[in-house]
Amino acid sequence: MKGPGLFSDIGKKAKDLLNKDYGCHQKLTISTYSASGVGLTSAAVKKGGLYTFDIGTQYKYKNTLIDVKVDTNSNILTTLTMSEILPSTKTIASFKLPDYNSGKVEIQYFHDHASVAAAVALKQSPVVDLSGTIGVQGIAFGAEAGFDTASGTFTKYTAGISLGKPDYNASIILADMGDTLRASYIYHLDEMQKSAVVGEITRRFSTNENAFTVGGQYIIDPQTTVKSKLKNSGMLAALLQHELMPKSILTISCEFDPKALDWAPSFGLALALKP
Repeated sequence: MKGPGLFSDIGKKAKDLLNKDYGCHQKLTISTYSASGVGLTSAAVKKGGLYTFDIGTQYKYKNTLIDVKVDTNSNILTTLTMSEILPSTKTIASFKLPDYNSGKVEIQYFHDHASVAAAVALKQSPVVDLSGTIGVQGIAFGAEAGFDTASGTFTKYTAGISLGKPDYNASIILADMGDTLRASYIYHLDEMQKSAVVGEITRRFSTNENAFTVGGQYIIDPQTTVKSKLKNSGMLAALLQHELMPKSILTISCEFDPKALDWAPSFGLALALKP
């Protein structure tokens, strides 16, 4: 991918640092790959008292990737990704059985100073999503909109701007049809980017509510990372991630409310094995 990236990339670095890998569930994932390009992934998740399982297979041939996943609810999700059908493009087709109206096709185009993505649902009266981004030298402007052809109304419209440099990234997004303003900022404290701090504030105009989250990350060594975050509600979360062996990662996370010490903390454990 080249250029300023897709609209969905605006604010993604801060969002990932604040949310990625956190979770109060238990998860085991085992992945294997062959030299012929075939991969097999199985996952088991326990959240609360509910268990879910899924198994998936991936096959890559040249610029084409086929991904098929089956879960315990007998859903079959198939995704076909093709790169460079036309220069600088990526095409993604997906559908989920037995929901025959779940089909979707998305086309992405990347340029040195712009990107465009269009997605259409494969049904009689589809919802059409369109987004675009333009940018140069770390500055990017973007917008997206969704249109329901059945009702003739917009389902969403969003606009955003981001400014990125090697040591920081800032973004502002106006979402929910102008009802929500979200600003985020991530700053790396050293040249090796081993430590970083991040903040995100959200303003919802219709309810006159504000919310903010601050967090940080520190890479202890190439195999070990720690993260933490604090929400304005008082909820505190932390995680430790360690690479047990190449591409096999153990994640331990915890979440608790210091204002409610009579409540037991919630713990999460995830183990991803790639022999």
